Amino acid sequence: MKSDDEPCRLPTAAGLLRRLAALLYDVFLVLAIWMAIGFAAQLIAGDGTNQVVDGEVRTNSLFGALLFSLMCASSAAFYIGFWTRGGQTLGMLAWRIRAQSSDGGPMTAGQALLRFLCAWPAFFLFGLGYLWLYLDPNGDAAHDRLSRTRVVTLPRRER
Repeated sequence: MKSDDEPCRLPTAAGLLRRLAALLYDVFLVLAIWMAIGFAAQLIAGDGTNQVVDGEVRTNSLFGALLFSLMCASSAAFYIGFWTRGGQTLGMLAWRIRAQSSDGGPMTAGQALLRFLCAWPAFFLFGLGYLWLYLDPNGDAAHDRLSRTRVVTLPRRER
C-alpha cells in the first residue's frame, strides 16, 4: 500500500517498439474488418462491378471509391471507438499501453479523430512522426503532440 510520503510516479511514455507491436496486432483486426466489408459489398453489388480486361481485373470506379470510403470509415470507427472508451485497442491492451489525453484523462472524440488523421502521415512519411518521440522531451510522437494526447505504458498487475 502506498503511503502519503511516497512520490506519485507519472506513467512513462510508451516506446516505439511497443507502439509498433500494438499497431501490428491492430492491423490484423482492421484487415479482417476490411475483408468482411469487401465480402459484404461484393455480395450486395454482385459480380457486375468487376471485369477482366486484357488479363487484368478492373473494378468499377464508383464501387472502388465506395469501398475505399467504407474502409477509411471503419478504421476510423475502430480506433476512435477504442480510444474514447478506455483508451486501448486490443493490440494496446496486449502490450500494456494506453492512449489518453495529455492531462491523464480520457481522450475526447475530437482528440481521437485528430489523432487518427495525424497518425497516417506520421507513419507514411517514413515514420518521421513516430520517430519524433526520440526528440520530444516527454517521449510523445508528432500526432500525440498535435492532438494533445499521450501513449503511456501501464504497470504490470500484481498476481
